[in-house]
Amino acid sequence: MTAIIKFKTTRMKSLSLVLFLMSFLGSATAQEKKLESFNVAYTSATPTRAPLWMAKEVGLFEKYGLDAKLIYIRAGSPSISALVSGDMHISSDPAAAAAIAAARGAPIVVVGTYGLASYRLVAHPAIAAIRNLKGKSVGSVRPGSGPDALLHRFLPKLGLVPGRDVTILPTGIAESNKRIIGMLQGNFDATLASWDNIVQLEIMGQKINVLADPNEFGVRTSVSDLTSTRQVVKERRGAMKAFFRAFVEASWLGRKDKELAFRVFRKYLRVEDPRLLESMHKNYLGPTIPLKPYPLDDALEADIEYLSQSLVPELKGKHATDYIDASIIKDIENENFFTRLER
Repeated sequence: MTAIIKFKTTRMKSLSLVLFLMSFLGSATAQEKKLESFNVAYTSATPTRAPLWMAKEVGLFEKYGLDAKLIYIRAGSPSISALVSGDMHISSDPAAAAAIAAARGAPIVVVGTYGLASYRLVAHPAIAAIRNLKGKSVGSVRPGSGPDALLHRFLPKLGLVPGRDVTILPTGIAESNKRIIGMLQGNFDATLASWDNIVQLEIMGQKINVLADPNEFGVRTSVSDLTSTRQVVKERRGAMKAFFRAFVEASWLGRKDKELAFRVFRKYLRVEDPRLLESMHKNYLGPTIPLKPYPLDDALEADIEYLSQSLVPELKGKHATDYIDASIIKDIENENFFTRLER
């Protein structure tokens, strides 16, 4: 009789364990099903994208209820088209490009930023000072691009009027490291370069001259921005808020945990040199990168003013506020997300 009771007790315990495991697995499966699909386009494999990669690596998208897919798409028309079609829900496009698309009828809106650009004006070793650029050429990307708008706003601050004192040469080259190669080959005399590319050259022993920092002259531009459509902002507000929570927390973690940032840079950018890792951490996760990624309305306002003069007449009379929707970030700030994160 005792043996039967023990058998029944053991059997009941086993059954309870099985039911518990089934309940746990069912709960886990239900939790997985609750994850909301969300497609994120990024338009370059640069240190700028660190918050996206870190959020993916440490599971922050899942933490906030998203099944986020990070998808590479070329900047410009391809990424804008992917947003308009609904294939992508958020993209990493320059605010100026978004404003141009919106002015021409696309329902695009700027919803956030990666922060200020770390561009420097660099020159061929033969160009020792800013004054030596008179009569020379500066390599840009294409008319209306971010670097092009920045050069047109920045060079006059240096006493160089584009078209009179210096020629801005469209190269079609978006990557600053490739523009530097073109400069060193003698195709043009100067260009804008990101700080990590400058550090790479120093490590290689290649001399170039760093002439000026736009930020020191009050000429601000974003390194990249976050864009979406007005429909997504309205209809998928919960997912957008979840994205920004993951994005911001990843930036915060990367700033605090240097080793995590280094691990991400090593994995996604194949970088090993400690000096370059330090530079990337400082310039893309340091103090210039805001933990509250509100769109840079002053930088976009300046770009619109330049672009509306001749390149994009549709922007005449328009302002940054016409193309910015910061309500998602404002919502999570009102929910004390930033305060809780920094405690």
